[in-house]
Amino acid sequence: MFDRIREDVRSIRERDPAAQSSWEVLTCYPGLHAIWGHRVSHFLWTLGLKWLARFNSHLARWLTGIEIHPGAKIGRRVFIDHGLGVVIGETAEVGDDCTIYQGVTLGGTSLTRGAKRHPTLGRGVVVGAGAKVLGPFMVGDGANIGSNAVVVRAVPAGATAVGIPARVVGADAERKTEFHAYGITDEGMSDPVANAIAKLLEHVRAQDEQLARMCKIVHELDSRMPELALRKLEMPEFCSDGQEPAAKG
Repeated sequence: MFDRIREDVRSIRERDPAAQSSWEVLTCYPGLHAIWGHRVSHFLWTLGLKWLARFNSHLARWLTGIEIHPGAKIGRRVFIDHGLGVVIGETAEVGDDCTIYQGVTLGGTSLTRGAKRHPTLGRGVVVGAGAKVLGPFMVGDGANIGSNAVVVRAVPAGATAVGIPARVVGADAERKTEFHAYGITDEGMSDPVANAIAKLLEHVRAQDEQLARMCKIVHELDSRMPELALRKLEMPEFCSDGQEPAAKG
């Protein structure tokens, strides 16, 4: 038991630079207290003492502001940071070394009793503040869920999911050992819709340049053919990084 407590404290200190000491973590981190309370509740749940398990989880929610159903399966070294408003449903499964920030919901979309209704998080998943992961699907090892994302389908290992509904904007299984606070990665910082628009505008500009060159060649062959003057295509500010993209010939 004491080994698990030391493991919990050590994992929090590794992921939270605000933690000044182990004593502070032991006494002032509601996410840690919620995990400890859940271990008791889950043990009672597996013994068939369902009401007692629910009552204990109710007390833990009152003390910490974090609601974890006794039936949920929580792995080792799970860190619930800040934690207020976190809700983890009955059939949810959270893998080892996951990090969950405040306001997260691991919820179900089915009312079928006894069925798998809630998501499963693999190892090392980071779920950003306010994110909603809804449904009985898998979030792969090392995935990152951006803050306020609404995830309603599976996320591959090492991927980043952002937006409403969430879109996968990067997938790299080799990066699954990295920790990204609040699920923010280089891919997640950019808007995939804006990026797509930027690529379309670059393609249109390249077509315009090709058309202008073709018209010039035709004009040289026949002077009666007027040259085509095309207006320069300007990139919108929201999808440009301040640099003019190179034209494709």
